[in-house]
Amino acid sequence: MGGEELAAAMDLCVSCKGCKSECPASVDMAKLKAEFLQHWHDAHPAPLRIRVIANYASLMRLAVPFAPVFNFLVGNPVTSGLVKSVLGFAAERSIPTLCRVTLEGWYRKSHAIAPGGNGRRVHLFCDEFTDVNDAQVGIAAVKLLAALGYEVLLVRPAASGRAMLSQGFLRKAKRLAEANVAFLRGKVSDDAPLVGIEPSAISCFKDEYPDLVARELQEAARALAGRSLMFEEFLAREMDAGRIRADAFTDAARNVRVHVHCHQKALSATDPVVRVLGLPRNYSVSEIKSGCCGMAGAFGYQKDHYAVSMKVAEQVLLPAVRAAAAEDIVTASGTS
Repeated sequence: MGGEELAAAMDLCVSCKGCKSECPASVDMAKLKAEFLQHWHDAHPAPLRIRVIANYASLMRLAVPFAPVFNFLVGNPVTSGLVKSVLGFAAERSIPTLCRVTLEGWYRKSHAIAPGGNGRRVHLFCDEFTDVNDAQVGIAAVKLLAALGYEVLLVRPAASGRAMLSQGFLRKAKRLAEANVAFLRGKVSDDAPLVGIEPSAISCFKDEYPDLVARELQEAARALAGRSLMFEEFLAREMDAGRIRADAFTDAARNVRVHVHCHQKALSATDPVVRVLGLPRNYSVSEIKSGCCGMAGAFGYQKDHYAVSMKVAEQVLLPAVRAAAAEDIVTASGTS
């Protein structure tokens, strides 16, 4: 198969990592795709859209001080249409807006660091997506952990590198990974793990970093991988230890439908998500037995992938969401 044919085949890989857990040989096509794309970029200059997606974290951090202007430009039908046209994004998609106050900014100004009531500590990873796009989710996570008695230390090293990995810029992702491992080495421990809100970001620590970093950092990367937990994994672990109980939550009755992130399905399990959401005594939780949502990070934004992404979403997820009762809570893990 020639390079052009392989590029066409790889173009429809959404890097969900389902193959890693479902294939008997544990073939990780997401990693193979990233390797292929790096070689492809070496021979073919990456177009603007790919470079913008890969550098999403740094570009959005630069745009945060101008969040109102940015949000107007991407929300206004005229200017947003122009932006989408230039970047090759589907006109039907809405570009994510920026928070006026980032998670890191709120934490620095509003969160008083104090020893937790249960004497335990958590390093909460301030990932690049939660920080600027869904700061309210990160703020809620900090408040929840603090209310449950944990000392919350927000850590903001370099970006996770997920966007670079997804677009095949492995050398840049390697530098980020090495910076993150060096920064967190010695800080994170079994008793004070690294906890991530965004599955695609924390999965970098759990899965890619040990293979990316230089040899002298591999041992530290493996240790960090074993101490990196998705938010729901951490809460489920603490539930099992008896440190989090149902009496800390509401007694109200609610039905919850949950769609779990692909990386959680492949690298962890869906059970912790369902268990944690079902901790309140009268919460009834059911998992939507869906595959990929169709978005797969930036995949579903791209004009040439829009139709495919909608077909993927319509297989299970969107019909299940439409079938949910108006009073049901429909939730998903992860910005991406």
